[in-house]
Amino acid sequence: MNKKKLYIISTSIIVTLSIIFGYLYHYELLNPFDKKIVDLMFKIRGYQIPSKDIVIIDIDEKSLNELGQWPWSRNKVAKILYNLKNAGAGIIGLDIVFSEQDNSSPKKILTELGIEYQNAPDYDEILAKAVSETPTILGYIFDFENDSNLEGSSPEIPVIFIEKNRPKELDFIIKAKRAILNIPIIQNNAYSSGFFNTIPDNDGIVRTVPLIVRYDDSIYPSLSLEIVRAIIGVNKVYINYTSSGVTSVQMNDLIIPTDRFGRLLVNFKGPAKSYTYLSASDIYNNKFNYDLINGKIVLIGTSASGLLDLRATPYDSTFPGIEIHANTIDNLINQTFITIPDWIEVADILVMITICLISVIIFSITPPFLLTLFIPLIFGGFFIFLYKMLFEYHILLNTIFPLLLLISLFSISTIINYFYEIRIKEIIKDKFAKKVSPQVVEELLNSPESDAFDIKEKEITIFFSDIRSFTSISEQIGNPKRLIELLNRYMTPMVDIIINNKGTIDKFIGDAIMAYWNAPQNLDNHQDAAVTSALEQLQMLENLNNSFKTEGLPVINIGIGIHTGLATVGEMGSQGRNDYTVIGDNVNLASRLEGLNKYYGTQLIISHFTKDKLHKTYITRELDTVLVKGKKHPVTIYEVLGFGTPDEKLKKELNLYEKALSKYKNRDFTDAKYFFEIIYKNSPKTLYKIYIERCNNFIKHPNKFNAIYEFTTK
Repeated sequence: MNKKKLYIISTSIIVTLSIIFGYLYHYELLNPFDKKIVDLMFKIRGYQIPSKDIVIIDIDEKSLNELGQWPWSRNKVAKILYNLKNAGAGIIGLDIVFSEQDNSSPKKILTELGIEYQNAPDYDEILAKAVSETPTILGYIFDFENDSNLEGSSPEIPVIFIEKNRPKELDFIIKAKRAILNIPIIQNNAYSSGFFNTIPDNDGIVRTVPLIVRYDDSIYPSLSLEIVRAIIGVNKVYINYTSSGVTSVQMNDLIIPTDRFGRLLVNFKGPAKSYTYLSASDIYNNKFNYDLINGKIVLIGTSASGLLDLRATPYDSTFPGIEIHANTIDNLINQTFITIPDWIEVADILVMITICLISVIIFSITPPFLLTLFIPLIFGGFFIFLYKMLFEYHILLNTIFPLLLLISLFSISTIINYFYEIRIKEIIKDKFAKKVSPQVVEELLNSPESDAFDIKEKEITIFFSDIRSFTSISEQIGNPKRLIELLNRYMTPMVDIIINNKGTIDKFIGDAIMAYWNAPQNLDNHQDAAVTSALEQLQMLENLNNSFKTEGLPVINIGIGIHTGLATVGEMGSQGRNDYTVIGDNVNLASRLEGLNKYYGTQLIISHFTKDKLHKTYITRELDTVLVKGKKHPVTIYEVLGFGTPDEKLKKELNLYEKALSKYKNRDFTDAKYFFEIIYKNSPKTLYKIYIERCNNFIKHPNKFNAIYEFTTK
């Protein structure tokens, strides 16, 4: 593992743990941002088809124009209730509280004037009678701040609340300080009632509604919850707890998930006026389609701006309060609640750990330029995941802490990549400027995030060359300075040829050159590049020797060995003194092959591992199958004589040599010797002499024949 990956992994773990700590102990700091992201998801989702079983009777501007300013006389409200009942309303909920007597009532006016009139209409009595004769659930409000009490009784409801597993001495349910009820004559004639408070978050947006409130040591339902309870027809409601607080409100099989305070996160169906709205004046004047009311849940409230019942929601800044109750009832009846399970902390932490793992994998292996393309996909994928969890599985996961983690991990990886890239570029310039061609250096600089410096096993082609009889040459020249000049004149073009063929100079060992191909950069047909370099060097050496002869300098003869195989490549050495190099048995084998040139009288020997992967055409011939000192496995070696195809003379020589070698391998030593002698006579080379001597030996001692020739010295 390289240092960059190690840095990314270690810092990512530290940052992840820090953000998880912040999530667990400083959640509220970023909670407002989390809510804004959820609001955005609601807006992106847009309008959803609401329940057709819920209808809103709107005290709208039209109604105010036709029936007068609010508050209306209560006989008008009573008429609306009767008309709704006659249309077949299943249940009616009032988002209105009648906390004072109707000042427009004739009976009240006459009483205040001291006039007694026995049959004077009492509008409060008329409304109370209508409430008792229609399926109406009254509304009222709780005051959570002001305890300068107005005298009044607590609301009575036909339901028992049972708290299950409530932690002792802990109370999570929201507490009210006073209740603002309907006047007794109206309140006492109702089947039931529920509070219609909506409590906005600190930013003024209503996202949750309390389903239950504690007041005077008793629990009371919201208008929405009470309407649904009345529809279900139960008289016991269970409140389920864990040690963290309320988890749900249960009515028979209907389990309504809540937060720890007994609040429901409302799954809004869309912007304002998503539900069916009917004008209250049309109901009053009986100018409406009864089919729109028959069997429906009917809510009476207002959207008129002057009546101050407009709220801010994720969709709108002016959202009728009555429609919040409609959304709540819709959620409860159709069980489309958004849940925040008691195991949500574990889920959020697992999400963050998963983000860390995925990010570490992606950020540590992806090049920076690709990372900029991946980031929108990563963020988009994460947003889609949260979106699907919210709207398909109705589970609200935390958004801001995982998002903060993702941003932090990306920023950290970007910073590490940036400084690592700068450092690697400096190392590349330092390590490879003299080892490879400028083109290869440029390629490395353009991809510094690659694993070029990592220690790994890789197939490479290794090259060794050595000057023959260098000691004799140094003695002939005598002057060390002139010897160095001669050596430099030889080395410079040899190195240039290797570099021009995209080879890497590993080191100079006295008068020897070690090089390799396919590292640090991958190179297609690296075997050809190595053999081409060797042949070009031999051609260059011929030109150099012509110059040396003219100048009275000794000529230079070299041997070259090339082998292809797996080797360990990478940055190696001691702390502070290291270098990019290659090691392994195959490197040693290439060195041994170079040394065999002296024995066979050749200049360029390659292994069959190299020859078998050549793509270009070369003039080659098999030399032998050998087992070099220190190796357990034999290798077939070849001499490379040049590019392309041989001329007629050389072709005849090679064909005859091939026949001779075939006879030799088949133990026909007499015929083999005959052919080798013919070749040797026309071309007295060391190779032919070797095989003639071997044939003579095996003619005398055929049982000692071994097709694999073993070298006992280097």
